[in-house]
Amino acid sequence: MTSLAEIETLERAGLRALWQELLGGPPPKSLSRAGLQRVLAFEVQARAEGGLSKGFTAKLERAVGVDAPARSPALEAGGRLLREWNGVSHVVEVTAQGFSWRGGTWRSLSAIAREITGAHWSGPRFFGLDGRPGA
Repeated sequence: MTSLAEIETLERAGLRALWQELLGGPPPKSLSRAGLQRVLAFEVQARAEGGLSKGFTAKLERAVGVDAPARSPALEAGGRLLREWNGVSHVVEVTAQGFSWRGGTWRSLSAIAREITGAHWSGPRFFGLDGRPGA
């Protein structure tokens, strides 16, 4: 097993070869030498301690989108979004060009949410498309 001290002394080519050996594929081309060293050091330490816990592995898989739920449903032209804000109902229509609201065409839901509230909002969150309660 490679030691942390050895990882510190390896040049980029050696780090790439070690990555291939430990992780079974080539490292990202844009990853710096320091980045390669950090990932490899983490991997060596994890293996020395018996591997990653199931909880940590599950968090990593969620972070990269493995079996993760979609962040928001796809919007199709012709759809409508309804949101009440301060007693006023707002209807946004989904069009091929973006979104239609109050007679104007908008490129993003976030811009509409900002107009409605006067504050920065995530448009999908404001209109309840991210699955969070209370939007």
